[in-house]
Amino acid sequence: MTITVETRIRVQDFISAEMRYLDDRDWDNWLSLFAEGVEFWVPAWDSEYVTTTDPQSEMSLMFYSNRSGLEDRVFRIRTGLSSASTPLPRTCHIVSNIQITEVPEGYGVTANWVSHAFRNGETTTFYGTYHYRLLEEGSGFRIGAKKIIVMNDLIPTVIDIYNL
Repeated sequence: MTITVETRIRVQDFISAEMRYLDDRDWDNWLSLFAEGVEFWVPAWDSEYVTTTDPQSEMSLMFYSNRSGLEDRVFRIRTGLSSASTPLPRTCHIVSNIQITEVPEGYGVTANWVSHAFRNGETTTFYGTYHYRLLEEGSGFRIGAKKIIVMNDLIPTVIDIYNL
C-alpha cells in the first residue's frame, strides 16, 4: 500500500509539533504525544558502527520503558530537582529526510535530526536519527516507540530529553 500525500503531511506536522513543543518547553503538550506504553530509548554505541540492541541488559544513554518515566523526568525539570538541567538551555531542533512505512496499527518513521542548545555561554550540537512507531489514535497519532540514535562521538555536556 502506498503512503498518501495526506498521510505524509500529517506525519510531518506531528513530528514538527513534537520539536516545537521541546523548543518551547511546552512539556504538557509534548507528553501528550506519547502513548502510555511508549518505549523511549537512546542506545549507546557498542562499537564504531553498531549500537546496543537491548535496553534491558545493555548500556543506554537513556531509557524509559513507559510514559511515566518521561513524566517523572519532566517533573524533575519543572521543579528544579534536576540540578543537571538548571538552567535549561535554549534549543532549536531541525528534522529532515522523513521516511514513512506502514506498520501494524500505524506507521514507522525514520528521520534525521540536529539540535542546537545554548546554555551558560556555550552552544552544543547533537545530531542523529529518529526511529518512531506512530500509532493511529482517532484522527491523530501517539508515539508508541521512539528510538534516538545520537551520532556524536563525544557528549560534551548533559544530554537530556530537550537535547534530543
